[in-house]
Amino acid sequence: MARPVWTGVLSFGLVTVPIALYSATESHSVSFRQIERGTADRVRNKRVNERTGEEVPFADIVKGYEVGEGEYVVIEPGELEQLSPGRSKTIEITGFVDLAQVAPIYFDTTYYIGPKGKEYAKVYALLQRAMERSNRAGLALFSMRGKEYLTAVKAEDGILSAHTMHFADEVRDPHREVDNLPEADLAVSDRELSAAEQLIEMLAVDWVPEDWHDSYGEQVRELVRAKAEGREITVSEGPAQASNVVDLVSILERSLAGGDRASGAEQANAAGGPDTAADTADAADAAGAGGRAPTGRRTPKSAGGTKNTSSRAAAGTPTARKTTSTAKGGQQDLGALTKAELYKRATELDIPHRSTMTRDQLQDALEHTTPPERRHLRSA
Repeated sequence: MARPVWTGVLSFGLVTVPIALYSATESHSVSFRQIERGTADRVRNKRVNERTGEEVPFADIVKGYEVGEGEYVVIEPGELEQLSPGRSKTIEITGFVDLAQVAPIYFDTTYYIGPKGKEYAKVYALLQRAMERSNRAGLALFSMRGKEYLTAVKAEDGILSAHTMHFADEVRDPHREVDNLPEADLAVSDRELSAAEQLIEMLAVDWVPEDWHDSYGEQVRELVRAKAEGREITVSEGPAQASNVVDLVSILERSLAGGDRASGAEQANAAGGPDTAADTADAADAAGAGGRAPTGRRTPKSAGGTKNTSSRAAAGTPTARKTTSTAKGGQQDLGALTKAELYKRATELDIPHRSTMTRDQLQDALEHTTPPERRHLRSA
């Protein structure tokens, strides 16, 4: 069982229940240790006195607020606790709010709330069920680890949860922080808007958390395994330098057709970002032909070169996958289908992660998926 990160009392009017907070999430990021190059020697960080260069024990470290150059006001840990001794151990709900009114940017970290002991289960259940019926979240302030938090206490699926939030003065104004935002009166044609809306609808999916995973973390783990085994891994150097898109509509319609290896990067380019010279030429041709790009596939763009991530050569390097598929067992050649057609088939077969796949990835997934009727025959 997980250990609580905070214990105290949840207060709601005259109702109080001793509670414990538990971390609701965990990180699966790949962690590395610092070592000196060419050795297996660990490199460690130490708390060192800047003037003497000597290491300082943790117990001798206090907080200092700089009021002038080299001049500090020293604050002891106990003095911070004394500022709000009651609040540091109490989450007191002072009001209830409809969470639909709160913008997502205000939410920070989520914790599960559990009763501190079995004897408090009934009071906990009463509060949880009443809050779930009201469909509102309780707002409260409480202190943890020397910091005060604005918190939304929510009831859902038989459990209470606490969502720490940012204060209003911590949220930056995007119009002051973000450069090159479009003007409010920037003209967008009905045709462009319609094509973009169709593309969004084509890629609409249900929220299934299990369909999403940390692909970067998986690649890092594979890199570590490959280097440990002396294998060679080839990765892209990144996209080549590119020019601007000429015809926005043709790029959107090409994405809808799915015949040009439309990827997330090209959809981003359609919003006004860079794209390759080949794309620009195709867009211009499409505009001259009535604004619609051909649905046939073209030669993939160069990845801009590759690099090896291991100094030891592998026994063999895998060859690139063919861009067309030979018909198997009477199936139609998947290489002749557009991305939209492949996506439709992937939806029928309920292939996971399909919404994040490129055209080639969809084709590859379909080639390695057994149709339901064949699975039925095989099991019979």
